[in-house]
Amino acid sequence: WTTCECKNLIYKEDLLSNLKCCPKCGAHHKLSCKERFDIFFDNKEYELIETPLPKDDPLKFQDNKKYTDRLKSARKITKQDDAVLIAKGKVKNIEVVVGAQDFRFIGGSFGAASGEAFIAGIQKSIENNIPFIFFSCSGGQRMMESSIALMQMSRTTLAVNELKKKNIPYIVILTNPTTGGVTASWAMLGDILIAEPKATIGFAGRRVIQDTVRETLPEEFQTAEYVKEHGGIDLVIERKFLNSTIGSLLNVLLKKAEAQVKKESSNVTVDQSLQSAS
Repeated sequence: WTTCECKNLIYKEDLLSNLKCCPKCGAHHKLSCKERFDIFFDNKEYELIETPLPKDDPLKFQDNKKYTDRLKSARKITKQDDAVLIAKGKVKNIEVVVGAQDFRFIGGSFGAASGEAFIAGIQKSIENNIPFIFFSCSGGQRMMESSIALMQMSRTTLAVNELKKKNIPYIVILTNPTTGGVTASWAMLGDILIAEPKATIGFAGRRVIQDTVRETLPEEFQTAEYVKEHGGIDLVIERKFLNSTIGSLLNVLLKKAEAQVKKESSNVTVDQSLQSAS
């Protein structure tokens, strides 16, 4: 047995067979990176992409526990080097590069290693001229790395800009939670922003905002549905429909990109003809 936020008991087998979504209240429970890839890629077929791993603990950080000890513990739990994994596979027979975050790895926090992995994923996407898709699940930047972690916000934003220059589709799926510096950088820059139902999406925490504005916030404040209603994201899609929905969106975006390339090529040809004639 296991429990859900709705306080109902659920058979673990029922939860797993329902893609880790509560069969009683519909709550979408967190997934590991590999669980996410298994659900998302066609036929569970994908290839993990090796990404750079910077030096651990460059600041020798320690609070009530050494940062190196936190890393060892997180690596033991998740069986991965950092919070982000990148993989290449197909969605509805369209080749894509996909990234995901594991919340069990220090709250999915985004540090130097996560930044390197994200940028490596974008480089792979550009090299192969295929879409880049990312599943966010994070409390924000990793404060044990201080300004090194904060620097990843600008680095990832610049990397996303390179994708946009190449007219390569970039889709972000915001899962529960997506907050802090992740929301303030790459997570909200997708060509299309999709969220899983009831996911928490925001920058500052609810209590911080409430104490600042000194007003009572709506119960549904910072939920995916609330953010969509106020224009912050495009779609709220259940986990079981993500593969088919994103496959359809990619078909549209890729045709649009192809048409744009043809138009630009045609304009260049016309300009060259005019120059030759003159």
